[in-house]
Amino acid sequence: MSDPGRPPERTRVAVFARAPVAGAVKTRLAGALGPEGAAELHARLVRHALATAIAADVGPVELWCAPDPAHPFFAACAAELGVTLHAQRGDDLGARMHGAFEHAAVSGDALIVIGADCPALSAEHLRDAASALTACDAVFAPAEDGGYVLVGLARPAAGLFEDIAWGGADVMARTRERLAASRLAWKELATLWDVDRPEDVARLERAGWPLAPSR
Repeated sequence: MSDPGRPPERTRVAVFARAPVAGAVKTRLAGALGPEGAAELHARLVRHALATAIAADVGPVELWCAPDPAHPFFAACAAELGVTLHAQRGDDLGARMHGAFEHAAVSGDALIVIGADCPALSAEHLRDAASALTACDAVFAPAEDGGYVLVGLARPAAGLFEDIAWGGADVMARTRERLAASRLAWKELATLWDVDRPEDVARLERAGWPLAPSR
């Protein structure tokens, strides 16, 4: 565990992702893309998130895998992009994120966690988040749907993630309450959109993402 009074040694970036298994990811998009198409899109979004994290060049990039790193897609990402693989552990997203923050804290590092659902998240956003963690306890990029697409912590804060209805419209609002109650200093970046619902497919196309399979 890192010293709570000591600045982080460096900042890592963790990309959280599920294996691109048809019928198990992006299920709400299957009506528009089909199960295989939704899984293909998910795989492309994961690679895009990893490339963005690498381009940001704020520190080591990690791929946190669910249900575990055994899927060949994860091994291919590690081989092609040079990222390290880690298994997500915990009963819900909050517990799994807290585990990643605890892992970074062993080395005295801050950590930024992103998912693979926000192609609007840029390398500049990640650099801004890393800069914020030199002066704040936490940094967030809220999502238009009421959640957030990025969370960074200078050190672990388990209470931020407990008893949260993940996927609900009040995740960011509840998190702000937790931050204030814990007397943590935080910064919020621009609010961004993510890809989660059928109507997001058209928005993704307008943003220049071809939705036909790449193979």
